[in-house]
Amino acid sequence: MAVEGRSGSGKTTLAAALAAEIAAPVVRMDDLYEGWDGLLAGVHRLVEWVLSPLARGRPARWRRYDWERFRYAEWHEARGVDALVVEGVGSGARQAWPYLSGLVWLEADDAVRRARALQRDGEMYAPHWERWAAQEERYYAAHDVRSRAGIRIVTG
Repeated sequence: MAVEGRSGSGKTTLAAALAAEIAAPVVRMDDLYEGWDGLLAGVHRLVEWVLSPLARGRPARWRRYDWERFRYAEWHEARGVDALVVEGVGSGARQAWPYLSGLVWLEADDAVRRARALQRDGEMYAPHWERWAAQEERYYAAHDVRSRAGIRIVTG
């Protein structure tokens, strides 16, 4: 199951609640991106490190990106899972689609999203907001995630 939407739309909150309800681990796209310009690299890593291995009956292994040191850090693993929740921009990419049991799209007004994101991540995110938004624009234009979502929720 993937929980998608633009930055600040509420993906992390919904994914945590959903994962708790179905007793599933959460894989955060924030852990897979390779920095502020790494949205598409994160999609590649999601498929290569997480979804494809699980589909073949193998454990998912992914490295967490360290946003303070600007490099990948420790490995994480999920093995023998019946369900998995992936949250973040890129989780519903076309490459991930064959592996997903469902896709949820969250949306909110731009001002609401920005306020939420800056409240959550503070000033670390502020100088990168436009840079990240431009990647989101290109990604959503190419992957048309919203129209493929089985559930669409307006969060603000």
